[in-house]
Amino acid sequence: MAYINQTRATDRDPVDFLHGIENPVRKADGFRLLALMRRITGKPAVMWGRTLVGFGSFRYLSRSDQRGDFLMTGFSPRKSGLSIYVLSGFDEYHDFLAQLGRHTTGRSCLHIEKLADIDEVVLVQLMTTACEDMERNYTCS
Repeated sequence: MAYINQTRATDRDPVDFLHGIENPVRKADGFRLLALMRRITGKPAVMWGRTLVGFGSFRYLSRSDQRGDFLMTGFSPRKSGLSIYVLSGFDEYHDFLAQLGRHTTGRSCLHIEKLADIDEVVLVQLMTTACEDMERNYTCS
């Protein structure tokens, strides 16, 4: 049986989703990231699944030959902090990360507690470069 990615674009309004966040810092940071990512990508915000605010999409082919679409970049305001999706990974971005401020990374997620913990200018540079790399290496829309 073929794998079906459960995280897909939905018709849910990202602004409504952000208004529903109870934590005032997380809500404010969510709206700030919404504005930043719209500016960086030039793409509208789309909800992916229940909690991901995504911008753009790209076609992928997995190692197991599964094809699909996923958000090019985006974020999710979680209870413990913000997850920012850098789908190109972090191998090429060590200089940005060294200047960013307090954060952790996963395979393709940048985790920060709040935007006040990082240098927003560096975040914009990182995200701009990561999006340019995605568009250069994948079929994005």
